Amino acid sequence: MGISFGSINSGLPKDIVKQIIEAEKIPIQQMESRKGKITDKRALVQQLTTLVENMRGEIMKNKNARSLRELAINTDGSKDIAVTADKNIAEPGKYQLEVLQLAQKSSAISNGVEDKDKTYLGVGYITAVLPSGEEKEIYVDQENSSLAGIAKLINGNPDLGMKATVVNDGKESDEPWRLMISMSETGDQNRAEFPYLYLVDGEVDLYFDSERPAQDGKIKLDGFEVEVPSNRITDLIPGVTIDLKKAKPGEEINVEITEDVQKIGGKINGLIDNINSVLKFIKEQNALDEKSDTARTLGGDSMLTSIESRIRSAVFATIPTDSGPMRIGDLGVTFQRDGLLKLDQAKFEAELSKDYKKVTQVLTGKYVPGGGKTNGFMDILEDSAKVLLTMPTGVLPNRKAGLQSQIGQIDRQIANRQRIIQQKEEVLKAKFARLEETISRIKSQGAGLAGFASAPGGVQL
Repeated sequence: MGISFGSINSGLPKDIVKQIIEAEKIPIQQMESRKGKITDKRALVQQLTTLVENMRGEIMKNKNARSLRELAINTDGSKDIAVTADKNIAEPGKYQLEVLQLAQKSSAISNGVEDKDKTYLGVGYITAVLPSGEEKEIYVDQENSSLAGIAKLINGNPDLGMKATVVNDGKESDEPWRLMISMSETGDQNRAEFPYLYLVDGEVDLYFDSERPAQDGKIKLDGFEVEVPSNRITDLIPGVTIDLKKAKPGEEINVEITEDVQKIGGKINGLIDNINSVLKFIKEQNALDEKSDTARTLGGDSMLTSIESRIRSAVFATIPTDSGPMRIGDLGVTFQRDGLLKLDQAKFEAELSKDYKKVTQVLTGKYVPGGGKTNGFMDILEDSAKVLLTMPTGVLPNRKAGLQSQIGQIDRQIANRQRIIQQKEEVLKAKFARLEETISRIKSQGAGLAGFASAPGGVQL
């Protein structure tokens, strides 16, 4: 009968250490799960922060009466002028404009030559008398003794205040290439005597064939004639720039500058959309049912209640105006059944057209005697956003930091647990290695004894 030592060596699973370690890792998996939920919450707080930042950004773009303001310009569809207005300076008004004469600059064109690059015009000097009376000379050498070369010399001297261009007159003649030069500025004060060309030994003589003198533009504003040095007029009506395109004596153009109620309405509508993005987020987070995991969402969080309450307070706030106390609701902004805001744009634009000052005071506040300003709807809402966003004490950054702290704490717990498990794994591996070694040695001894007992004359065990 053989000796049996049981099944210690063969009966244990080969991955016994791994199984023990996996069991030890279960708490880590639980911590990772908890960390994942907190990470999801932090992402939601960041999403809400972005929405509030967008809302505040829209407020800041239109926070005061000047930035909120937009102007509309009507010229009865005329293409003879273009009018723009600086909303920070210009005021609404009606004007009648008649363009009698466009401003023009001194210019001249030379006789024609056969080739702009190859026709040799000789060497010498070009003399110009500037509007200031100063005389300038340009030396023309052999290398630049062509129409293209002379144009290059003139354009290379910015002190002349002239621009030279080589043009083809399109007349299909044997000498189609001409040199055209113009002063940079228009108006009587920029009249110049065009260069006297003193060139010798050229294939052909070069001279100015035709000239056009500089002149001021002439317009009538509300029936009174005004001379202007440029076709771009910037100092006739405060904050208004008028570009003259074509002269049409005898034809008056009606120019009307008004508050652009549609654009302003669009700005307020954009702000309402941003506010609704915040309210919609809060509504979705608070939509709880039996399947909702509040550990992973912000549902029921007091922070959401606080934010919604601040927005509602701004909407229902009473704001002083010169026309008496008012609310934003009086301008067409109201809460709907779904908890979101809606702007009745037709009502808003009607109120804006009827009393622009009153509407802007509701939105942006009003200045009071002795200095200072009352808070309008946008001021109240911006102050609330500031409380929510200011680092590091604001509601949102504070909540985000708190969640990040929890994540950091779990990370440290996981790291500590992993170190303990790693040490335990090394101890277990060493123990089982020694056990395997001992069992193997015992088996070897057992095999020897069994052999000795089975030998002839051996001891029967």
